[in-house]
Amino acid sequence: MTTTIRARGPRELLAYIPFRLGYRPQDSGVLVSLRTSRGRVGLVARVDLDDLADLEHGPQVARTLVSHLSADGAARAVLVLYADVDLRAGGAPAARERAAVEHWTEAAEGYLGEPEVWVVSATGYHGADCQDETCCPPGGRPLADLEATEVGAHMVLAGATVAPSRAQATSIPVLDAVLRRKASRAANRWRARRDAAHATRDHEGLTAWRQEGLAAWRAATGVVEQAHRSVEEGARSPLASVVPATVLGRLEVALESVPVRDAVLLSFVAGNDELATLTATAVADEQVGMGTAAALAAVVDPDSGLPPDPLRARCAREVLEAVAGAGRRGAQAPALTLLALLAWWDGDGVLATDRLAAALDADPAYRLALLLERALDAGLAPGWARQQGPAGRAT
Repeated sequence: MTTTIRARGPRELLAYIPFRLGYRPQDSGVLVSLRTSRGRVGLVARVDLDDLADLEHGPQVARTLVSHLSADGAARAVLVLYADVDLRAGGAPAARERAAVEHWTEAAEGYLGEPEVWVVSATGYHGADCQDETCCPPGGRPLADLEATEVGAHMVLAGATVAPSRAQATSIPVLDAVLRRKASRAANRWRARRDAAHATRDHEGLTAWRQEGLAAWRAATGVVEQAHRSVEEGARSPLASVVPATVLGRLEVALESVPVRDAVLLSFVAGNDELATLTATAVADEQVGMGTAAALAAVVDPDSGLPPDPLRARCAREVLEAVAGAGRRGAQAPALTLLALLAWWDGDGVLATDRLAAALDADPAYRLALLLERALDAGLAPGWARQQGPAGRAT
């Protein structure tokens, strides 16, 4: 099921942005792509205000944002500044914000129509050029107005939450020391078994090891899915404890194997169980190649791209976060890269960027992370988000 968000006015749009980002922005400029005259929300991009306002680099930052929004099919765009200033006041306090608006206006002119700019402070919100005190009184309209909106109610019912800061929105919970030691011992045993198979050239043993790694992934996501369904039915299942630490340690090592990691990636798209099994055993034939291409097209191709299945993606994300939170620091590039890919596929550029940075910090040469980095740097959206028809979903 997909959701189309439409901006039925600035109040609804401003209420939506924190839910879309997952946190309340600070000292930021947020650009929102509106794809049609009816205000269908597309790409939502956040940039540091200091970067957009920078006298030397700010104009290029603005031009890059314009290119991303244009590629998203924006008919027009809204710039929202999150800063504790009143842009209608003169003087030095708002100089940075006025520079940011100037850079954006110059870059967007001729591409995205007359720019619409709003300011959200800690106490209120107002139109950047609105001088009507009945519309935008001194200090702005109260932020409480943004809490009672249709889009806000929709997002809450959909399970969306807003963290106080970006750091809190993107943090991965770390298991306690006892459980981490259990995960570490399991990882060491699993790694030793793999290394022994490599050392003795035991191809059958190595194949079995990979198959068991994929089976552990399926079991872990299956038990998390069942826990979610139980919660929906009224049971009290603590999701954080449904996957044993020993399984998380095994998964950390299993994901170090590229065939297992790729099989896990394929499992993100429904209907790929047989293909994932063949991939995990490192079978390379024409059928596997064609199947893999079709599965990846469901993620990246604008003609056949599909949005992620919400429950399947949620379960995969929770297991991968648990793996990263239970494992060795600096050894989580596979799990973090898959988390970045899931976030990108869901249209969450903030989370994708954070997870990808953590993956590259763990392993600067990790190939899948480098490929995803190029896609993010190019502003490439997932396939479904580049569809212009009614099947597309807001990012």
